[in-house]
Amino acid sequence: MSKPLIAPSILAADFARLADEAAAVPGADWLHVDVMDNHFVPNLTIGQPVVEALLKVTDIPMDCHLMIENPERWAPPYAEAGAHNVTFHAEATDHPVGVARDIRAAGAKAGLSVKPGTPIDPYLEILPEFDTVLIMSVEPGFGGQKFIPEVLPKVGLVRRLIDAGELTIVVEIDGGINDETIEQAAEAGVDCFVAGSAVYSAHDPAAAVQALRRKAAAASKHLQP
Repeated sequence: MSKPLIAPSILAADFARLADEAAAVPGADWLHVDVMDNHFVPNLTIGQPVVEALLKVTDIPMDCHLMIENPERWAPPYAEAGAHNVTFHAEATDHPVGVARDIRAAGAKAGLSVKPGTPIDPYLEILPEFDTVLIMSVEPGFGGQKFIPEVLPKVGLVRRLIDAGELTIVVEIDGGINDETIEQAAEAGVDCFVAGSAVYSAHDPAAAVQALRRKAAAASKHLQP
């Protein structure tokens, strides 16, 4: 058993003060960075130069979520830059295993993400190629959306497969995670919780991280405080 991982999403942070916003969550396990290209999703955010700048000012492991086309081309450089975990979307490539292997070869952990409407079943047999499985609980592209509980059976399926196969894979969830929804996600089997507004809209972001971790641990069957 391990503790819940909390990954504050800088999509909800003040982009003009990213170094300060990273420093505001000293107890965070990962710092979640949403990279959007305005093609795979209808929004444009930040890219590799900003990730590289953040890596210089924080020791928190960088969790890069690439909501982009052509991850074959763009994912490995994030690993080379020093990201801890680089996640790309199953819907964005016909060669997920090749992309995962390239990410790992470049020095990072590899993650696979699926949108709320994408079945996880076709990808179950390739899960051992990955270190992280990110289940989207909102449609990717914008922060502040409402949690979609219908994705939780996917979480449960992945959890059972991991436990049965004794695989070392982090089950991550992203979208609408707050004081209330984190308990549902933890109960379903999530290990890592991406939280944007719930952290960065709080008066004390660091305290919000700790409060979310406690709630997740209390609701989880497999995590401890």
